[in-house]
Amino acid sequence: MENFSIRTEGLKKNFGAVKALAGVSIDFSAGLLHGLIGSDGAGKTTTLRLLAGLLRPSDGKMIYARGGSTVPFAALRPSLSYMPQQASLYPDLSIGEHLEFFRELYRLDAQVFRRRSEELLEITRLGKFSDRRAGQLSGGMYKKLGLMCALLQSPSVLLLDEPTNGVDPISRREFWEMLYSLAADKILIIVSTAYMDEAERCSRVHLLDSGRLLASGEPRGVLQETGAASFEELFIKKGAAK
Repeated sequence: MENFSIRTEGLKKNFGAVKALAGVSIDFSAGLLHGLIGSDGAGKTTTLRLLAGLLRPSDGKMIYARGGSTVPFAALRPSLSYMPQQASLYPDLSIGEHLEFFRELYRLDAQVFRRRSEELLEITRLGKFSDRRAGQLSGGMYKKLGLMCALLQSPSVLLLDEPTNGVDPISRREFWEMLYSLAADKILIIVSTAYMDEAERCSRVHLLDSGRLLASGEPRGVLQETGAASFEELFIKKGAAK
């Protein structure tokens, strides 16, 4: 599996008069589980869409590297999967039909698809529900299906926009267990979340507020450096210091 990293330098994105990102510099080092942490409107989704090539920056740049050497985005694109926050699946298609659809989209070999789909159905525990339509799935099952579709092509870079938002605590825990399993394969995972307790589950955290980077680094190190007992306290402190 290819070893990709991404770095942003002074990244800005404006939507008219709204400054979604105001000069954000982040190092998404290879092979780690990174968390983009912040409340609604912090700039998390905008950052992921920029990294995925779905938006163009107003200023600043994104630097992609493979094995330590800079490469164009086109070299990374086939190895990148993006799971958006909003509903993106087809309610009338079953779990199995979704996998077949993405098989055609990714042009996967039949043998590779069979092995990969069986692995994913086992990991997500959705095998016995393969005939159930997406519109009939619970919130947690729906997010698992979205993750399966994103993982079907065995990506080297995985971008997940608030994948645990609106799901029950048990499904949230199961989802993070799957992320840990993926992280063990040393792929670059960038997950956004507004849940402060999920920040400590990441290898690296990048805290965003109103389009600005508040802090970045290993979770415990960030808390120690800022003198905060929790990420909730850190955001309150940083907010009061504005």
